[in-house]
Amino acid sequence: MKSEIHPKYFDKAGVKCACGNKFTVGSTKEFIETEVCNLCHPFYTKKEKVMDTLGRVQKFKDRLAKKTEPKKKKEPKVKKAK
Repeated sequence: MKSEIHPKYFDKAGVKCACGNKFTVGSTKEFIETEVCNLCHPFYTKKEKVMDTLGRVQKFKDRLAKKTEPKKKKEPKVKKAK
């Protein structure tokens, strides 16, 4: 193996979740911030949770509401005889 081409490995890299959980893992980054972990992930907690990133869920709901509304038909313009 070639020397000095591999990134530095941290045995005790700190991880902080958005829920407040902190733990250590091995990684090439010294500190990692994550949005979900095993304590707050819906699969492990068996609770439904909507992850709204930058309003994407609301944008989807708005688009869906527009599609379900019936379209209004435009009345054809009638030309008046002179």
